This record gives sequence, structure tokens and C-alpha cells, in this order.
Amino acid sequence: MLATPRASLAGEQFEIVVIGGGINGVAIARLCALAGRQTLLLERHDFAAGTTSRSTRIIHGGLRYLEYGELSLVRESLQDRARLLRDRPYLVRPLNFLLALPPDGRRSVLEIRLGLWLYRKLGGTPRPLRAHQLAAQLERLLDSGQRWSVLCYEDAQCEFPERLVAEWLLEGVSAGLMARNYTEVLAVETASGRVTGVRFRDLLAAEEGRISAVSVINATGPWADSVCHDSGIRTPAPMIGGVRGSHIVLPLLPGAPEGAIYTEAADARPVFLIPWNQQLLVGTTEVADSSDARCARPSSQEVTYLLDAVHRLFPRWKVGIGDIRFAWAGIRPLPFVPSSAPSSITRRHFLHDHADEGAAGMTSVIGGKLTTAASLARQCVAGIGIVVNEPQGWSLGPDGQGFPAAMTHWSQKLSELGNISPISARALAQWHGPGSKTIAQLAAGDESMRLPLCPHTPHLVAEAVHAMRSEFAATLADVFLRRVPVGLGPCWSGECTRVASQRVGAVLGWTESEVSRNAEACEAERAEFLSLPDPRSLSPFQ
Repeated sequence: MLATPRASLAGEQFEIVVIGGGINGVAIARLCALAGRQTLLLERHDFAAGTTSRSTRIIHGGLRYLEYGELSLVRESLQDRARLLRDRPYLVRPLNFLLALPPDGRRSVLEIRLGLWLYRKLGGTPRPLRAHQLAAQLERLLDSGQRWSVLCYEDAQCEFPERLVAEWLLEGVSAGLMARNYTEVLAVETASGRVTGVRFRDLLAAEEGRISAVSVINATGPWADSVCHDSGIRTPAPMIGGVRGSHIVLPLLPGAPEGAIYTEAADARPVFLIPWNQQLLVGTTEVADSSDARCARPSSQEVTYLLDAVHRLFPRWKVGIGDIRFAWAGIRPLPFVPSSAPSSITRRHFLHDHADEGAAGMTSVIGGKLTTAASLARQCVAGIGIVVNEPQGWSLGPDGQGFPAAMTHWSQKLSELGNISPISARALAQWHGPGSKTIAQLAAGDESMRLPLCPHTPHLVAEAVHAMRSEFAATLADVFLRRVPVGLGPCWSGECTRVASQRVGAVLGWTESEVSRNAEACEAERAEFLSLPDPRSLSPFQ
């Protein structure tokens, strides 16, 4: 349900149309708007609902890329990691990683030590201060029948990239960006060898129309080839070679180390075990998948594979299918490379100019990842002649404060401003950064806004209302899975959705039937996203 009706786009003219509202598309559209260009961003579902929300949620330089000699990619990724840590410290935080190498692993410990030294030099980060303590903590938990090698390094985590996308989106809108979710591009139109615009369908308003444009950027990730096909633009070969990555989420295991673990699975592929959202995120797999990315689900073989990786490290934990809280799968939009193993395909991004295919002015984005979305955007807009001076990061408090102290200072101000509890104020600051002030002011004026969304969370009704009024959330799933992602928490249930829907609906003036309908739709999308295979189908990974 839309919080407010939206005007028709039919017949409008824009300089740039960006198709795809994942992290790459939003990053590109933001920079175009900041440069003063008339820009429209179109997304078929909701912003960040596709590949972005199905990632491993780490911001990293790509230690494994050193193995393939991609030094420039690692350097670029580490530079972007540093920028995000500086500019978004409430969303992107340093995270200690413990690299656990089994005695029968295929990688030399000496080579790994050299790689870690180079990684730290490129990233300008020292060895973690508590490296020995963290390593000893993990060694006590590992299979005592094997001699594991444990090494330490530092990367970063963005627990909720959906929030980063929401912030970049609002920055673009503040600079003049027009953004529409639930708006499908039917085709890119061309004439005399150049793009002239796009035909679209607004799925909420049930309207179709045409928009004029000088440039079109196809940032649809796994769907990039589909956009070209539907538009009659024939590329010499497929641009995207989809690779499915699946994750499972477990409860935090007793005695688990504080840091993340990076280890080898039985086939020597890297697997992460990462503390995430008061749970343990385990991933990922690499399976070639050319099917529609909207249908991506973890297979039973992938679930077994990830559970086996946990057992390989910690056989005493006896983790089974019944311990999995939920799982998700996404399709990485990697470059199409025929007959290549998924793990060997580069993670570098590429920009494909369609001028030779009769669509000058159109660019397709191939590849990309969370960490490098900002640098990809800079390269993309530079390719169409745009130079941008990006705004600097947000300061939480007086100069000279460390981030923890600054966060405490900001949370205290929010608590006083919004008349809300310190724990809710801190939750606001951690998810909304500078936007938390507006939400606190919203809460201050209405007691119903200060209610928690459900008894299990410090997050407030005001956050959900703000998301629907100001952050382009059109459904409760948009709110609870992406803008205020309480639906990904360890305690969230259908009852939580029902309670939260009633509290949000009371503020927005929904009838009882509207509350029920919105809650049911939210639970249906949550179940589709956080899916699990039938336990009876589990079998060894092939």
C-alpha cells in the first residue's frame, strides 16, 4: 500500500535513466543527480530487494582475489572499504577475521602469511590488536584431532546494505533525483542507432507510458541480458554468467569467537562464518545458474555443503538442519565466461557500451559487488562525461572523539529529543545515522510513534512510518525487510509481523482488513525470501 499517491511519469523527459535499484544502480543515479543532471531511477521491485539483500554483507578487499593476481581489484576494493568506514561508520564497521586453515588444505600457510602482509600493506591496516587472543579463542574450539593454522586480519561488515542503499537514494533525491520502485522497464527504445527513451509499466498505478532520455544505464545485475533482449538489442554473446551464492543463518553457537571465520570447505572453496544481526551467517556457495534470479533458492545440496563446512570446523557442535533459522540465495551478475569454474571468474566490474549494437548512449553494468559500488558509479558517470564532487561523510559529534564515544553522545541527544529510551535511541543511531534526528522528532510528537514495533525490538513505529512517508517504502515488506529490517532478526515471527502491522496501521489510519492484508503480504514475501529446502531432500553436495 502506498503511503501517498505518485504522479504519472508518462511523457516526461530526462537526461539519464538508470534501470535497476540495487546498490550499483542507486550509487550511479545518486552521482548523476549530485552532478545536477536530470536523472530517473527505475526499479521493478523494491530498492535493494534483489542481489544486494542476498549478499554475504561484508565490505572487503577480497583476500582471495590475490590468489588470482587481481592486485588492482584488491587495491580498489580496499580504498572503497576505507571510504565507507570513514563516511558511514554507523553502517560499516571494522570486523576481525580469523583465517582457519586445515592441515589438509590446498593453500600454503607461508603463502597465506605473505598474502596477509600484502593485504595489510595495500589497505593500510595494522594486524588486529587482539590477534593472539582471538586466535587462541578459536583454536580451543576447533576439531582437536587436527592441527589447524589460525591467522588474523581485519576487514569490515555492513550488516544491512539495504540501509546504505536507502541513504544513498535519499541523498540523490535531495539533489533532484526522481526515483520509482515497482516500475518495470518494458523496453529501451532506439532510433537511428541511438537510445531515445524507455517504455515502462508502473505496477502500483497500473499505468504504462514512455519516457524520453539521452542516456540509459542498465544496472539490473542478473537481468542485464534480459533488458537487452526485451529491447531488441543483440549483443555478440551473453554479458552475464550467473553464479548462485547461498547462505544459511544459525543461532550464535556457544563459545563462538567474537570475530568472523574464513575457512576452506572440503573442496577448498572459501566459506565465511560471520556474526551477523545476533546470529551466525554461513556462506557462500558458487553454482552456475542461468535461471531467472527472482527464482533463486538455496538447493538442498548447498545447505548440506554449508552445514558440512561448519561440522568440519566444529564437529562437537552437532549443528543440523533443524538449527537453521532461515536461508537465502542470490545470483551474482559475473561476466559471462564460457567453460570456466565459477570461482575463477573475475569479480571485477565492466561497463559495456552498446553503440556497436545500434544503441549509442546505453551502457550496461557487468559485475560489481557491495564494496566497490561507489567506485563503479564514479567510473560509470565519468564514462558519460560527468564529474562529481561527492559530499563528505557525516560527523557524529565533536572533533577528536572516537566512534564509540561519538555514538554514545549522539544517542543521548536522540533520547532527549525524541523522549525515547536510551536503547531505542541507540538503535535509531545505528541504523539511520543522520536521518535518526528526523525520526526522533517524529516520535517526540506522538506516543503511538514511540511504541516498539514488537516486544522483541527497540526499533520504533516512528521508523516504519518514516520509511513509508519518506523512504519510498510501499509495502510492509519494504519496511520490515529493508528500511527497518527487524524481520531479519533472530526473534521475529508471524506474530511480530501482526503486532507491528497493527501499530503501524493505527498511525496510518488503516482499517482492520487493510492491516490484515498488509501483514499477510509481508509474511508471504518474507517466507519467499528467507526460504529453506525440504529437510527430506537433503543429500551430499555434488
